[in-house]
Amino acid sequence: MENDPIAARLGAVYPELPPGERAVVRVLLDDYPFAALGSLRALAERAGVSPPTASRLFDRLGFGGFAAFQAAVRHGARDRSQLLEHVAGPTNLGQAAEDLRAGLDGTLAAVPESLCNKVAALLAEARTVWALGGPLSELAAEYLIRQLASLRPGAHRVPDPAPARARTVLDLGPSDVVVAYDFRRYSPDTARFVRAAHERGARLVLVTDAWGSPLAAQAEVLISLPREASGPIAPLAHEIAVTELLLVAAAALLAPARRLADLDKLTRSLS
Repeated sequence: MENDPIAARLGAVYPELPPGERAVVRVLLDDYPFAALGSLRALAERAGVSPPTASRLFDRLGFGGFAAFQAAVRHGARDRSQLLEHVAGPTNLGQAAEDLRAGLDGTLAAVPESLCNKVAALLAEARTVWALGGPLSELAAEYLIRQLASLRPGAHRVPDPAPARARTVLDLGPSDVVVAYDFRRYSPDTARFVRAAHERGARLVLVTDAWGSPLAAQAEVLISLPREASGPIAPLAHEIAVTELLLVAAAALLAPARRLADLDKLTRSLS
């Protein structure tokens, strides 16, 4: 999708759009190109807007209406299918590697040192740190907590069952930090926990994409990452790379040498 000019155009105009048209763009990009191939009414319903609101998006983009937009999407999909028939596997892998390098460069550039240091201070000073993510980004949350728990006490993954989450929220307050990884097809479970934690006063670090998680307004620190990949594989490497930066910055504040030595000694004694 990243090489499709129409998808790229949708992504480029997204920050400038009013909320209703942004919702339409999110639906289109979440299920591209298939979301564009149904009726205008069906697209509007999926986005939670009226058909006239959806229609204004395509006029704004210069297509002269939804039918012309659909025709352009179909033409692009057909061209990509024909191209894929003539591209060998090794070439695809080579392009994927180049896309990964470019994506990592863009991701790391989106997290300047000042932002890393701000998150690091929260991770180091919080009474407890809780992390969670969606179906894939939960792996980044797990990685954060596994590493952070070696550096300081009180670092935990948010549990899955609702009763356990309720007990977690019950004890949260302004001295606690929640780190949420939330990307397109934003997780309702993540949103419910974060909103409940926010109501208890917990502070939120949100790692999300450029499309704007619905939790962005509640974040004390917002890290917005470009989401670029070659083919259908979501770029988890980007999230892990940013998590590594945050951990390095936090470790510099925590000075965990004694704790790591004790951990290593205990690990050997329990093995």
